[in-house]
Amino acid sequence: MFASHRFTVRRRALAAAGTAVALALTLAACGSSDDSSSMPGMDHGTHSSASPGASSPMGDMPGMNHMAAAVSGLSDSQDGYRLTSPERALASGKPAAYRFTINGTDGKPVTAFALEQTQRMHFYAIRSDLTGFQHLHPVMAPDGTWTADLAALTPGTWRMFTSFTPDSGTGKGKDLVLSRTVTVPGSVAETPLPAPAATAEADGYTITVKGQPMAGMAHPLTVSVSKDGKPVTDLQPYLDTYAHLTAFHEGDQAFAHLHPTTRVTGDNGGPDLAFHAELPTAGNWRLFLQFQTGGKLHTAAMTLNVG
Repeated sequence: MFASHRFTVRRRALAAAGTAVALALTLAACGSSDDSSSMPGMDHGTHSSASPGASSPMGDMPGMNHMAAAVSGLSDSQDGYRLTSPERALASGKPAAYRFTINGTDGKPVTAFALEQTQRMHFYAIRSDLTGFQHLHPVMAPDGTWTADLAALTPGTWRMFTSFTPDSGTGKGKDLVLSRTVTVPGSVAETPLPAPAATAEADGYTITVKGQPMAGMAHPLTVSVSKDGKPVTDLQPYLDTYAHLTAFHEGDQAFAHLHPTTRVTGDNGGPDLAFHAELPTAGNWRLFLQFQTGGKLHTAAMTLNVG
C-alpha cells in the first residue's frame, strides 16, 4: 500500500516537472528574437552599439537593455568594424562631400559589401533637432573610400549614419549601422519637434499612419497614401519596396529602419502599406517616409509617440 502511494506521488512529481519544462520551452520560444529572422531583411540595422549612457524604457529587465542598445546606431564601431572619416566639420549653405571608410577587423578598409534594398551602402544625415533629413547612396572608390554628396547643410551638429552589410570577413551577412557626428559652423537656430500627428503632407499627398507601437515590442504599422481625398494606387517601387521608412529618436538621434512587409507587384502600389515596427525606446520618434510616383521621389515627415 505504501509502495503504491509512493509510486503515485513520484509519478505526479515527474508529470509536474515535465509540464514545467514544456512551459519554460514555450516561453523561451515566445521570447526568442529569431522569429523576425524568418522575414528577409527583418534584422536590418539591428546590430549596432548604443551611445554611452543610453537608457532603456524596460529598466533592469534581463535582455531589454541589450535590445535597446542593439538598434540605436549611435556608435562608430561594432563587432570589430569601424566607421572612420577625416571630416569633422562641413561648410554651411552649400553642397558638401562627406568621405568615409568602413574598416574591418584587420584595420583595413572593407571593399566587399552585399546588396541591401538594391544598394551596397545607405547613408543618412540628420541634424540634432531631427531636421534636414537626407538619404543618399554614396559611391565607393577602389580603395574602399566612400563619398556621400550632401545637399546644403544648415549650421549645427549633424549625425552621419552608414547602413551596410559586409560581404566578406567575420561580419559577412551581418547588418550594421554605424555613425559619427560633424559640425556645421554658423548661427544655430533649433527647430522644435512638431507634435505627434497621424497625418502629414508631402507634394500634395496625404500620409496617414495607423498603429501605436510600444517600446521594445514588435508591432504592425500601416501607412496609407492619398491625394485630393482619393486613395493613391500608382506607387512605384523604390529600393525594392513601395515606401522606405526611417525613424530617429528625439534627444539622442537613435536610428531605426522600419521594415516593409507589403509585396511589390509593379507600378500599382498603395494605398495601404504595411510595416514591421520595433522601436526600442519610449518617447517621440521622427519618421521619414519616402515613396515614388511618376518617377519622382517624395519625402514625408511626421512625429510618432511610442509608449
